[in-house]
Amino acid sequence: MNGHQRYNTCVSDADLKRWAETWERAGRELALIRRRELERMTDEQAKAAALDLLTMPMPEGLPARRGSGLVEQQRRFSRLLACR
Repeated sequence: MNGHQRYNTCVSDADLKRWAETWERAGRELALIRRRELERMTDEQAKAAALDLLTMPMPEGLPARRGSGLVEQQRRFSRLLACR
């Protein structure tokens, strides 16, 4: 495999390819199902879902955030561009 060590040596290349193809098809089907479900949501259902997400408790013990991460993201993008 491109000279790289394989993570899972118990799975043959054929099985790995079949697994990837299966999930590619499943991903397309799941995206269609998700889209249909979202299209069928009422405004009230959408508001309730948004409220559930926005009021979800944060896990305990997380370090305090000092920013949004935007500065770090831009720094990483800048490094990527410099490598081109």
